[in-house]
Amino acid sequence: MYVYITTGTYDFLEKIKAKNADANMILMQNGQNSLLFHESTNKSVFEVPRKYEVVESSGYLVNRGLAVFNNVPVTDEGRPVYEYRFKERIPSISKVSGFQAIRLLRPLKGDTYVEFTLWENEKAYSDWKHSSSYEEAQKAVSAAEFKSIFSGPAYFTQYIIPNEE
Repeated sequence: MYVYITTGTYDFLEKIKAKNADANMILMQNGQNSLLFHESTNKSVFEVPRKYEVVESSGYLVNRGLAVFNNVPVTDEGRPVYEYRFKERIPSISKVSGFQAIRLLRPLKGDTYVEFTLWENEKAYSDWKHSSSYEEAQKAVSAAEFKSIFSGPAYFTQYIIPNEE
């Protein structure tokens, strides 16, 4: 399974989504831009997408809620350790109230993985971020281990998915 991501104006991306109505796509936006997320076993319908392989997943993608992208630069040597640790966290997050889906996306180019989570709403995500489950998932690694796994600081982006129903 693959995920393809492209950005553009909301109206432009809405037209792409409508043209590919049978595809598993989610259109989302925040204060800065709009994004179209396409999960598929086929080639991308986007002209110039960011391409990822789905390493691990849980839950179902729906066209509503809050999408959170945790972008994590990982060294080549650190990939197996990072992926293993991520897979170990999925069962605990999958049980959280308001959780809808999670995907670990391995970049086909570059070093930045994406931890994609989909939440029922902003409150569900906020509640999880203030939970013991979140604290457990964020346990610090030693400085030496950090340098061997991560090639730079992680950064988050959030998008609202307008309810299309």
